Amino acid sequence: MSPSADFVIRAFGDESFKESDRDGFYVLAAAVFEQAVHDEVRFAMEELRGRRRTPKLHWNEMDRGQQEIAAKTLAGLDGFHLVAVGSPVPARRQERARAGCLRRMVLELSAFRVETLVLESRTAALDARDVGTVKGARFALPKGTPFRVTHQPGRDEPLLWAADIVAGVIRAGKEGRPGCLRLIEDRVCEIAVETDC
Repeated sequence: MSPSADFVIRAFGDESFKESDRDGFYVLAAAVFEQAVHDEVRFAMEELRGRRRTPKLHWNEMDRGQQEIAAKTLAGLDGFHLVAVGSPVPARRQERARAGCLRRMVLELSAFRVETLVLESRTAALDARDVGTVKGARFALPKGTPFRVTHQPGRDEPLLWAADIVAGVIRAGKEGRPGCLRLIEDRVCEIAVETDC
């Protein structure tokens, strides 16, 4: 994927996590597509949702067959996916792990000339925490490097659903089900993050 200089490159992010004192982890996935294919990706995500009476497509609401179809669909779309996987993540420490993954994600996405990360909105307080984390992470970027985070409700942006699929695929792989990961692994760059939790 070769970024064009005439528009702001956006990534779309979502997460999955497992809290455990023994083997917890946090997955923050960012899906990056050329702006020219955004509508194609949105259409593909809507097709995957089909007639489900849910406001958005969600990995955890699919059965394993549907998850495999979702991974195959994503593999056929022109894009790439950065994934920060943080560990350890003991009980009640997922927000600390998220912050560590988000800081690293800012650095990695910026290297690909991404200027905006769109995350699924959670609550006003948690969204504000993300903004604060990104503001802090920007100090590690070269002076003048543009980068910001915004939030949207998941139901409003199917591109966020692509990130949800990536996060789900990575989590499934870490839990002993690598089949879907094999389908998209050539489009995924996974980065290990020490969370200090």
